[in-house]
Amino acid sequence: MAGPWLKYRGHLDNISNNMLIGAINEENGEANKVKNSFTGAYDAVPATARDYKARGVKWVVIGDWNYGEGSSREHAALEPRHLGGLAVITRSFARIHETNLKKQGMLPLTFTDPADYDKIKPDDKVDLLCTELEVGKPMTLRVHPAAGGNAFDVSLSHTFNEPQIEWFRDGSALNTMARKSAGN
Repeated sequence: MAGPWLKYRGHLDNISNNMLIGAINEENGEANKVKNSFTGAYDAVPATARDYKARGVKWVVIGDWNYGEGSSREHAALEPRHLGGLAVITRSFARIHETNLKKQGMLPLTFTDPADYDKIKPDDKVDLLCTELEVGKPMTLRVHPAAGGNAFDVSLSHTFNEPQIEWFRDGSALNTMARKSAGN
């Protein structure tokens, strides 16, 4: 008998309230405090992600070196997907976390030129031009500077192979397995 904890097992929505709460925001130097671009207010990372999801807006994480270090557990990849995230864009990834993001149907992408990380400012808007995800083909991030000026493109690299691209298209590795077992 699992006892009183059974009701919490697999409760992804509740666990997602922990997403990135320990990450330091480069803009303000604080943990778990990001600006909601719709309201202009600062709020907890999970609350902001939930607001974006409720508005039907996909969002991305912009991270630094070795993103996901110490976060190789499955929930660290499940949470952004559950809360409406599309991609995590970094200078580099911890290897296991990168694979877990792929399994969850997320796009783990790296700056082809790591210096491009510094070109993106906290209030900038971005468009991920991901109409064609192909093995070995870079993707493009279009940055719309909040301070004005012309939009510019940043090249993003990925390590997807064909089966992993299938995971992304199906929404996750489990969805791919379910589709194949159903004979579709």
